[in-house]
Amino acid sequence: MSRRTRVGIVGAGYWGQAHVRTFAAQPGCELTWVCDRSPEALGRVRRIAPSARLTERWNDLLSAADVDAIVIATPAAQHGEMAQEALASGRHVLVEKPMALRVDDAEAVVTAAARSGATFAVGHLMLYHPVVARLRGLVDDGELGDLFYLSSTRVNLGRIRSDENALWSLGPHDLSIFDHLLRLPLSRVVAHGGSHLQEGIADVVFATLSFARLDGPPILAHVHLSWLNPRKERRMVVVGSAKMVEFDDMARDKLLVHDRGYERPPTFASFADYLILRDGPVTIPHVPMGEPLAIMVRHFLACIEARRSPLTDAASGLRVVRMLAATQAALERGQR
Repeated sequence: MSRRTRVGIVGAGYWGQAHVRTFAAQPGCELTWVCDRSPEALGRVRRIAPSARLTERWNDLLSAADVDAIVIATPAAQHGEMAQEALASGRHVLVEKPMALRVDDAEAVVTAAARSGATFAVGHLMLYHPVVARLRGLVDDGELGDLFYLSSTRVNLGRIRSDENALWSLGPHDLSIFDHLLRLPLSRVVAHGGSHLQEGIADVVFATLSFARLDGPPILAHVHLSWLNPRKERRMVVVGSAKMVEFDDMARDKLLVHDRGYERPPTFASFADYLILRDGPVTIPHVPMGEPLAIMVRHFLACIEARRSPLTDAASGLRVVRMLAATQAALERGQR
């Protein structure tokens, strides 16, 4: 890069510290500021990035002369307003997911990003996962055939939140993948959930989303999200007419391609002969791995340098917020 991008980070909690660590290690940028209201959090940051200035005041980042880009890693309820303020200050912005908790706030961010002309990215981390990139390639190349449905499980025990439910905390990962792979409009959502640990805050969600296509039946995508599960699972299955794929982020072999399914012969004498089971081999594609956060950070910095739109731009962030809002509405109907 011709000049090092000067970066300020607001939010130094668990994930904010991951951003501090990652940006501080990039040769293409200089981490100049870190902001958090907690002195204890700033104390931990000092050990990670000793040369960065530390402040408890958000306005210090907005007025600093040595900040070209701002990373927002605060609680989700603050994302929309802070993203608009950062864009209005003339900075490039990377805001963590979700971009906002309301559709109208997300739309306002899209407008602000377009008006500013700055590089704007949303932290949909999974779209920078090398396996998701390979999976997108399998879909685009037609290797899976016509897509039938997707099923995803993202569950664990713990990391309970009080400012957002399991849908808004965990769901952006899976819904952003659905959007990335399908690129189809959402047509219907059915959702059910339970609030077992905190009243009014769903800690388990089951949702089925329908994506409309012009030349066939809708594609279904089911997701199970929970903080209340005996084991941690990060698994997605994509079923097509030609092949089926398993993506298990907790496994050593993260991507399995199954040459399995049913074929329809051109002629058949009885209904029993109509479908023929195809049971082919399982292949494990070689996918060079890398840390998704580091890949995302390098991509964001490169987009600033090249003045191009990031993979997870404002428009993609808005689509995910709309999907989340529709699922939340369905969840509330299901709970009633």
